[in-house]
Amino acid sequence: MPKLAARAVEKTWGREDIPAHFGVPAGRIGEIWFEGGERLPLLAKYIFTSESLSIQVHPDDRLAQAAGLSGGKEEAWYILDCAPDARLGLGLREPMSAEDFRAAAAGGSLEDMIDWKPVQPGDCYFVPAGTVHAIGGGITLVEIQQNVDVTYRLFDYGRPRELHLDQGIAASRLEPYRRPSVHAPLGEAQMLLDGRDSPFTMELAAWAAGERLCLDDGAVWFVPLRGAGRVNEALWQPGDVWLIDRGDEVVVDRAAAGLLARPV
Repeated sequence: MPKLAARAVEKTWGREDIPAHFGVPAGRIGEIWFEGGERLPLLAKYIFTSESLSIQVHPDDRLAQAAGLSGGKEEAWYILDCAPDARLGLGLREPMSAEDFRAAAAGGSLEDMIDWKPVQPGDCYFVPAGTVHAIGGGITLVEIQQNVDVTYRLFDYGRPRELHLDQGIAASRLEPYRRPSVHAPLGEAQMLLDGRDSPFTMELAAWAAGERLCLDDGAVWFVPLRGAGRVNEALWQPGDVWLIDRGDEVVVDRAAAGLLARPV
């Protein structure tokens, strides 16, 4: 299967210092999407922030399908790098009624209601549909998500973009985020999401030089984060995303670490 094509997406909150190995054009790049020639069940992205993203939410399958979409959106974040004071917003500090939540969003105080968590490289969070969330500034992360482009913005720091309060409040769990955090630095091997309550699995893996990866259980999204090697003699390196299938030969030439994701 192929190396997925990288598409740079400019964002107002993006950055101009994207590492050269990504090969993206100059600009205020916020995201790099890795896409195939057909619609795939998962989408891998890099996200680069200089400012906070909007406070937002994604709908579940039921609400998304009622709106004419193929399904909802759940995602997972793996933090690669961040400023010392970087933070993520996940859930609310305490439960709120829909009326109070709407008033906070309209009145500009919603940011104070969010549970902001300090982050460091190696942190991983799963964001189920319905989780009110935001990514703060000064963060580089890999996101694995269901491949549905649906986001309801709830608060956007005064930026001139559309908000979606009616749809967003209907989709939101107005409560704290209760999942335990996971910390897995590069170089460790750990299952980050096992698929029991998520639509995909996500694994952090590490390999020694000379290893051959055994990925014979169907389509696997391979996101190399360190090292180098070959897929069927084509070179892979950090900044790539590959879709590996049965029969593909993956060889590690230089000690490596990366993410592996599989649809459930």
